[in-house]
Amino acid sequence: MALPSKTPAQAHESEKKSVGRGVFTKCAGCSVVVTAEELKQNFQVCPTCGYHHPLSPDGWRRLLLDDGILDLWDEHIGPGDPLRFNDGKAYPERIAAAREKTRRGEGIEIGRARLGGRPVGYGLFLFSFMGGSMGSVVGERITRLFERCTAEELPVLLLHASGGARMQEGILSLMQMAKTVSALRRFREVRQPFISICLHPTTGGVAASTAFLGDVNLVEPNALIGFAGPRVIEGTIRQKLPEGFQRSEFLLEHGMVDTIAPRSDMKARLDILLGHLCSGSASRGNAETRRGHA
Repeated sequence: MALPSKTPAQAHESEKKSVGRGVFTKCAGCSVVVTAEELKQNFQVCPTCGYHHPLSPDGWRRLLLDDGILDLWDEHIGPGDPLRFNDGKAYPERIAAAREKTRRGEGIEIGRARLGGRPVGYGLFLFSFMGGSMGSVVGERITRLFERCTAEELPVLLLHASGGARMQEGILSLMQMAKTVSALRRFREVRQPFISICLHPTTGGVAASTAFLGDVNLVEPNALIGFAGPRVIEGTIRQKLPEGFQRSEFLLEHGMVDTIAPRSDMKARLDILLGHLCSGSASRGNAETRRGHA
């Protein structure tokens, strides 16, 4: 049986609703309506209240990296399915769906870039890819990031945004916590800085591994950062948590992080930090070179 066609009034109402789709965005912080283009130009920060909306990988490159250029490393590494995990959908199907949705191969991208003219190793968790969960590929790429920057004596910037360990890989996922931290320990031997940037949200096994181990730990405003979520904690201890618990401002007040860096001046702060933290190692390297020629 044929479905009844829309009346002229219904068609007009439907057309009105679709006119602004993709053109305007309502801020999740203050509910003010802004144009999508204005939000994009402001790196997804509301010009009215300063609320930080999720920023795409390309947006982060444009914000932090010189000319927005990233020389990607280890994009060829892909996950297996050793547990044959199926939660109603097979794990390979979930990976394929995430790749289709994000146009990315996995939950993190790493590579070499420049910030303020200085070469750096760079990593960014992709929360849009299965919640930025850390499976064997994410752990391997982080490990290779630290190992390559150890060999080339590059500082490391790692932007975290994750729901934690990837359940589809079980214990193999949890093993990445120790694996990445071990690689970071070896990286410290070359005395180059590791700057950790925590975005919204940074939780679970990722928060319990590299996220809080930077020489300097920066966070975005109002980001949720912690191991277990507030609702889980309240249900466990049966107490009401303090206002703003696990948010950036709470963590700064209690000494868990070093500074809150809004996107508007994050690159400038990173440039200053790298200038201070890299100067000592650069001076040592120059002195050793001079001694070698003497």
